[in-house]
Amino acid sequence: MSDTYDLAVVGLGALGSSTAWHAACRGLSVIGLEQFELGHDRGASHDSSRILRHSYHTPEYVDLTFAAYDDWADLEAATGESFVTVTGGVDLFPRGAAIGIEDYTSSMNARGVAHEVLDVDEAQARWPQLALPQGTRVLFQERTAIVPAARGVAAMQRQAVAHGAVLRDRTAVRAIVPRGDAVDVVTDEGVVSAARVVISADAWTSALLAPLGWDLPLTVTEEQVTYFAPADPVAFRPGRFPVWIWMDEPSYYGFPCYGEDTVKAAQDCGGPVVTGDHRSGVEDPDMLHRLAGFMAATFPASGPAVRSKRCLYSLTPDRDFVVSRVPGHPQVSVGLGAAHGYKFAATFGRLLTDVAIEGTTTHDISAFTLDRPGLTDPTYAPNWMV
Repeated sequence: MSDTYDLAVVGLGALGSSTAWHAACRGLSVIGLEQFELGHDRGASHDSSRILRHSYHTPEYVDLTFAAYDDWADLEAATGESFVTVTGGVDLFPRGAAIGIEDYTSSMNARGVAHEVLDVDEAQARWPQLALPQGTRVLFQERTAIVPAARGVAAMQRQAVAHGAVLRDRTAVRAIVPRGDAVDVVTDEGVVSAARVVISADAWTSALLAPLGWDLPLTVTEEQVTYFAPADPVAFRPGRFPVWIWMDEPSYYGFPCYGEDTVKAAQDCGGPVVTGDHRSGVEDPDMLHRLAGFMAATFPASGPAVRSKRCLYSLTPDRDFVVSRVPGHPQVSVGLGAAHGYKFAATFGRLLTDVAIEGTTTHDISAFTLDRPGLTDPTYAPNWMV
């Protein structure tokens, strides 16, 4: 590979595939490089479903959620496919919750997002599948939705190719070498030259940035999602049962039935610390036991566990995203979703293309730079609650 491109994208999960799509739609010559096969299950963009929601802890994040809904709609228009399944969503704040409900309600109030705060009796009357501790406050937002994970990534890849992007899988990138106003991307198959590079390699990002003099303090964990089979799946289908998040430590989240008669749930940030290349990939019985106990107590009719899948979280210390050029190397930009970014996948590609090519974007991404305190202050105390 000796061609020269306007933009090279390293990593073709959700963020990288979106970047290849958006950049190709602008008429840029694009090459995307993926070390595994397209659609692989070794990272964070596989499986069936992810949450799309307006409910967030800062007004700036709420702003970004509006863009996410719009960009998913653009992908639907471009492909003729449906990606957004509106279910409504509840954030469940038990008494003394580690996450404060006021951050969420005030942020949505600041941006005019309608919502309701219900007590236990009101919530259980509306959703009898719930069994909540007294004192729990329930934040309901009607536009919360499900978006498909693997299917959404595949659609963005198809759109990228349709607009002229070259996507190469099974092509590991070994080094990013800036030179003048361009970059050499070194692979086992040869060197790709590009005017700009976007690194969207998730758990493998730090290794690519280190030779550029940038120490990115990521913590990679191996998480586990589990599917449960309710005896009455109709009661757990969209329209009858919402997306939900348990806003405490430990935190859990889950979905109504989506594509099959099972409900999916997981603990957020509950897995062991691993690396992209060294992780188990097999079901963890202790994680399953914790989750199954929570599900039996909180959703008694959710049924037995039928299967589990593993995935990676790549966590920044502050749990904020990275959408940034690399200081000192303006040819190189980085995108990281910090293990809650898939809902913004259709938007990330637009932002990363803006940053890579223009150096700026119309959205406020000042909290997502590489040189912020959460990534540069060695005394920063990690906080992964969102």
